[in-house]
Amino acid sequence: MGILSLMYHRFDEEKYPSTNIKMNVFKDQIQIIKNLNYDFYDPGDLEKTFDIEKKEKKILITIDDAFSSFYNSAWPYLKKEKIPFILFVSTETVGKNGYMTWSQLKELEKYQNVYIGNHSHSHDYLVNFEKDDFINDIKTANNIFIKKLGYNPIFFSYPFGEYSKFIKEYISKNFKFSFGQHSGVIDINKDRHELPRFPINEKYGDLKRFKFLINLYPLQFKSLNPSEKYLTKDNNPPKFSVEFFDEQKNLNNINCFSDEGNKWMKSHTFINKNILKINFREKFTFRRGRINCSLNDNGLWRWFGIQFSIEQN
Repeated sequence: MGILSLMYHRFDEEKYPSTNIKMNVFKDQIQIIKNLNYDFYDPGDLEKTFDIEKKEKKILITIDDAFSSFYNSAWPYLKKEKIPFILFVSTETVGKNGYMTWSQLKELEKYQNVYIGNHSHSHDYLVNFEKDDFINDIKTANNIFIKKLGYNPIFFSYPFGEYSKFIKEYISKNFKFSFGQHSGVIDINKDRHELPRFPINEKYGDLKRFKFLINLYPLQFKSLNPSEKYLTKDNNPPKFSVEFFDEQKNLNNINCFSDEGNKWMKSHTFINKNILKINFREKFTFRRGRINCSLNDNGLWRWFGIQFSIEQN
């Protein structure tokens, strides 16, 4: 069934609606999960169970950036409810105004079901960095984590969900699991270093949408191209294709939407046997390009999403 991962940032910081969630809404969302009898996934089990087919769906909570509002508002609630989560931390901002301190992070990570993740040092647009500067950024974060916590986390979250093939390959040699910001449900066939998450905020966190996405199932695939998720003038728009497993039925029901040209529209899709191809209308122009595909599979809604990072001139 898979692991459905949710991504949060700020709590009760209404000045930032694109990254904020109101605590009363967050509590309602947690209650929806409980009412549906979904268990919360302990991320410490990823190492032990990733390669094992999941017979039930579980929910994984992740929080990016370690804002003070998380510590002040969400942490007491999650602690009381004993809900496991990963908190992704960028080392450069720790202790700055609006962010958690190292003493607070040490307090959290003592709890059995709390996991700290690495979110780079600078939280900058890493795809814009020269290779040596990118490597130095990650090494700096790793060394600070070792100095402050005594270890470097096994979990990594790409800032803004952006990465190139080079970045992903480097990260995969230094971390066990890496998360993006594309939507979807984690299953046994997903890449350990391209794990999907559903971003939740005020705009995309209303309870009607939340009830829909929390009931989504993985749309599993055998392979996806291109492997390079960083698009330049030489590979934009990309040649996109997904090969599904022979066992997947109802592929003619699939619907994909993409935002090339910075306009969300239904994609021009073509299916031959179990291979889906998209003929993009034009180039991706915004900094991050997205594709979301859903499939009504005999009443079960399956979903996967992809994010490209676009070179900015």
